[in-house]
Amino acid sequence: MNKWQLFQKFLITQNSQIDINNFIINSLILVVLTIILEYTYYKCANTMSNKKIFAGNFILTAFTTMVIISIVKTSLALSLGLVGALSIVRYRAAIKEPEELSYLFFTIALGLGMGANQLFITVLASFILFVIVWGRFFISKKNNEYQNLFLTITQNPKVVEFEQISNLVNTYFPKNKLKRFDEGKDSIETSYYIDLKKINHLQNFKNELQKLSASINIAFIDNHV
Repeated sequence: MNKWQLFQKFLITQNSQIDINNFIINSLILVVLTIILEYTYYKCANTMSNKKIFAGNFILTAFTTMVIISIVKTSLALSLGLVGALSIVRYRAAIKEPEELSYLFFTIALGLGMGANQLFITVLASFILFVIVWGRFFISKKNNEYQNLFLTITQNPKVVEFEQISNLVNTYFPKNKLKRFDEGKDSIETSYYIDLKKINHLQNFKNELQKLSASINIAFIDNHV
């Protein structure tokens, strides 16, 4: 038997069955950790996106990663097949903020750890990271009280220019993101995600808009709802 035949035999025979009991236990622990991660992201993250929608992908991503690792680790042939599959299929996500990417990597790490049956180190690392994130959250909360809002402004472009509105938004809400711009014949409607640092900024912002034109309509909606 030559070396090539020995290698082929290794690929075929190097295969072990997945322990169902360990898989179930790891799955339950993974679900608990992912739920905690979702809640942590929802409460502590400073992203401007819809947190509920983004966090809803965590459990699917983590569990899928765990299943893949649990399967491919039992066979070198499957591992090589996974590399080939990933060269064809590319996962693309609309990640626009570094914090979102960090939480997504954490989610994948949970799946990798549980799939590799590294229970202790995965739980320990998760606990340490949760303590760090929540600790930073409570410390920063004492210094700054932010509220994430969805701001919609409707104005007549013949009376007030869009640039004037944009300048006011940037002045009172330095952290903002333009999410929608609709221009009609007699109106322009713009929507922003904003971070509100002080509640009195809302009233001051409204007063400045009214100085530009009394016909401007504004609406504030809590983005956490």
